[in-house]
Amino acid sequence: TWHLKKIPQIVSERTFSLESPKFEAKTNLELNSVCGIECQRKLPVPSLSDLKDLLSYETVFENGTRTLTEVNVLGLVLDPAGNTTTQRATRKKRQIYGTDSRFSIYDKRFMTNFPFNTAVKISTGCSGVLISPKHVLTAAHCLHDGKDYVKGSKRLRVGLMKTKSRGDGRKRKGARRNSMPSFQWTRVKSTHIPKGWFKGVSGDIALDYDYAVLELKRPHKRKYMELGISPTIKMMPRSMIHFSGFDNDRSGQLVYRFCSISDESNDLFYQYCDAEPGSTGSGIYLRLKEPNKKKWKRKIIAVYSGHQWVDVNGEQQDYNVAVRITPLKYAQICFWIHGNDENCTQG
Repeated sequence: TWHLKKIPQIVSERTFSLESPKFEAKTNLELNSVCGIECQRKLPVPSLSDLKDLLSYETVFENGTRTLTEVNVLGLVLDPAGNTTTQRATRKKRQIYGTDSRFSIYDKRFMTNFPFNTAVKISTGCSGVLISPKHVLTAAHCLHDGKDYVKGSKRLRVGLMKTKSRGDGRKRKGARRNSMPSFQWTRVKSTHIPKGWFKGVSGDIALDYDYAVLELKRPHKRKYMELGISPTIKMMPRSMIHFSGFDNDRSGQLVYRFCSISDESNDLFYQYCDAEPGSTGSGIYLRLKEPNKKKWKRKIIAVYSGHQWVDVNGEQQDYNVAVRITPLKYAQICFWIHGNDENCTQG
């Protein structure tokens, strides 16, 4: 069941103008020397003033102007347990080894229907997910390398799937028509990235804040996926997660996968879903029962950050990581969508 949680409030305090970014960074879909599972266990619990700093955010507008908004956090109960991780299973494989467990979605009936229709392509080479009629959730490093915005983010666009048929369009009797997605590209009006992402990149990259929200110039009429608060592994059916994106090695295909989570910290899930660059930024979702109802509902509970290399005992090791939607992040993303916190009190 989706458990309702009391959500802390995030309110904006002050907004400053900043100089325009240079937009000169290179897009890098695979990160090195990030703070991994062992490093996460040693991180101190952020204080309330730390969190206010980490959750302050930059907004970049279509015309290249940039602002910084400082926030206050109200009604938060700090967890004294720290960044504990729960060991689940030993490392199985990285990216794709042995049997590839991904599914390419070809059938138009699936591709253009929920939940697959919520997957979008970002013009910098990543994926994302529709979370409102005008907003897309993706990974921060698809747009910013920690020091500057990537080249392609100056004229950022989002590709919503439409389908074109393979072949000459004549349907043979009894044959099922397979489709390749083509994209209807929409300009991005503004981009929000939490300050925790810039802060994290100054030393070892802590991936806790590797998420961003894009506001589209025009609303779409498609069904989008609601945000949910990420439950712990124990509260998930068979600890399974699902996500769809546009993996680089399967050009022009929508690729779906599911797998179980192996380990978790307060802000991250560690999993070994088969994935390739390009699927970075996909929305990870679960299907759970609505409280006091018979209905089941899919909600986004994490953002796929991608395949990462980390230092473990002085050696480089790797895993796939996702950024969890915690109550704080839920409050922030919800605030970005609605412009106030009134619609964000229940997760």
